[in-house]
Amino acid sequence: MMGYKVAIAGATGNVGREMLNILAERAFPVSEVVALASQRSLGQEVSFGDKTLKVKVLDHYDFSDTDICLMSAGGEISKQWSPKIGAQGCVVIDNSSAWRYDQDVPLIVPEVNAEAVRGFTKKNIIANPNCSTAQLVVALKPLHDHFGIKRVVVSTYQSVSGAGKDGMDELFEQSRAIFSARDVTTKKFTKRIAFNVIPHIDVFMEDGYTKEEWKMMAETKKILDPKILLTATCVRVPVFIGHSESVNVEFEKPVTADEAREILRAAPGLLIIDSRENGGYITPHEAAGEDATYISRIREDATVENGLNFWCVSDNLRKGAALNAIQIAECLINRKLIAPKQKAA
Repeated sequence: MMGYKVAIAGATGNVGREMLNILAERAFPVSEVVALASQRSLGQEVSFGDKTLKVKVLDHYDFSDTDICLMSAGGEISKQWSPKIGAQGCVVIDNSSAWRYDQDVPLIVPEVNAEAVRGFTKKNIIANPNCSTAQLVVALKPLHDHFGIKRVVVSTYQSVSGAGKDGMDELFEQSRAIFSARDVTTKKFTKRIAFNVIPHIDVFMEDGYTKEEWKMMAETKKILDPKILLTATCVRVPVFIGHSESVNVEFEKPVTADEAREILRAAPGLLIIDSRENGGYITPHEAAGEDATYISRIREDATVENGLNFWCVSDNLRKGAALNAIQIAECLINRKLIAPKQKAA
């Protein structure tokens, strides 16, 4: 199989580094990998498998011989650069929210709506969903296929890595300050995050919801089914890696916890860890570094007709971001939707 030339924009960030790790560990068919970042990262090095890559500057890079650009440099940079990169015949798989709601850009979670990837040719851009949406729809899809989802109520418990490296540093520094009885300073988050939880992710909107909560609703409709009603409360918790979600679903058809468990067990991308005893469930600590979306605490909700509750945990840097982007790239290759520009010498 011939290799593809892959560029990673934002290679020095949390997700960019994770993308490099995952490309190596999945033995993705690359002929060359290029690490790109902003001017201030010039000369930094990042590792890819057993190689070390020198970071190049995104602004000066020519994409005309590059096949795939994994874009993880933030929304503003993606708005500016993704159309230019796409116009050079390089497919952009973007991790920011910049293109998710564009009708000409497919929003893809391969286990859920891989077929929709064909629409990428309009702009040569494919969007990766929000981290909290990605794991949720992997769990909802098989249940929706069998029982028809009417309404979802979800509360999230999102780790600080979702706010980037600065978020992780802030939790670490604040925790250290508390243990050594020093003053706690907040920069990245609106309130202290160490030993606390903050019911606020992204900006507030006019209706009182935050942008993160709105994203979960809009993206679930676009990826899964526009008829699904979803309401969310998104909370930042003092966990380094791994988002958790408490999910309540109302179905059109009757469903038992046992039926749901069997259906989820058979579905791609999911692991069910659900025994009703001490420790018989998954926490973000165990999910960190893993590819799967984990489901626990599956039980019936007697307060509504055809109701179900479950707990859903995944590594937000992997399934929520880097892994999903690379699975999209694999999807393009496996469906023969792109061919390498450079013929093997």
